[in-house]
Amino acid sequence: MFHHAIVGVDGRLSGRDAVALARLLVAPGEPLTLVHVYNLRNADAASAPFGGAEREGALLLLEQERKVTGVDAKLIPLAAPSVGRGLHYLANTHNADLLAVGSCERGFVGRVMVGDDTRAALTGAPCAVAIAPLGYADAAGPIATIGVGYDGSPESEAALALARQLAGRHGAALRVLEVVEIRGALYSPFGGMVYGVGLERRVIDAEKRVGEMEGVDGKVVIGLASEELAALGADVDLLVVGSRGYGPLRCLILGSTSEYLASHARSPLLVLPRQAVSGPDSQLNAHGKESTALTPA
Repeated sequence: MFHHAIVGVDGRLSGRDAVALARLLVAPGEPLTLVHVYNLRNADAASAPFGGAEREGALLLLEQERKVTGVDAKLIPLAAPSVGRGLHYLANTHNADLLAVGSCERGFVGRVMVGDDTRAALTGAPCAVAIAPLGYADAAGPIATIGVGYDGSPESEAALALARQLAGRHGAALRVLEVVEIRGALYSPFGGMVYGVGLERRVIDAEKRVGEMEGVDGKVVIGLASEELAALGADVDLLVVGSRGYGPLRCLILGSTSEYLASHARSPLLVLPRQAVSGPDSQLNAHGKESTALTPA
């Protein structure tokens, strides 16, 4: 469960989509922090923290967005060289556990599609990132089904543990999908061997992992993880994945699958940074049993 969410808004519908998603992900009673990052190069750097036309305009925009969305929210206007750097700075200094952003308005309604600002917010984020599809504020309903991408890795264990928390709060069903990848086999000169015993063994192992989970609708398929998880998004109200990209500890660097989903998911997408979910609180592990585990940092 998230307790301190920073939401990037810019006066457009995509920011309101992000607000609508963040409201569903934070714990009850927790206020949001609405942030508008304006360009430091166009502001008076000396006066921006204390006043100035740019800052006053940003604050007016934030007040308008708070009124339109009707949320209990703190407001922070911030001058920064880029949207991504500004949001990362605030996430670090305010110990945020969630950063919520909207999709590019050039995309299709109901689809996640990252623009430059959203991609900048994703790359290097110090906390989990939620991306709302275009038009989500108008179409958002209760979270009744949560999908999880799982492959037995620590990142996917964290994604499942967090999904269980959210499902418990919303009374949602959990759908777990493990994809046995065929990508390597397609280009390997030993592809026949991979498609034979090797592939069968991996499917059996995956089915065993998923079958041991409690309280989930689990499924194993053969294919490309990015495409199969994007398709799963069409049938769930939230898709949760862990990122396996390699970067600084506790920072979000997109792996190939999460990168693909950030431009093709058909539902709200929640991406967890590598190793960013650890803490002393006892949570449910992947098998539905208590462990000393995983909570958003």
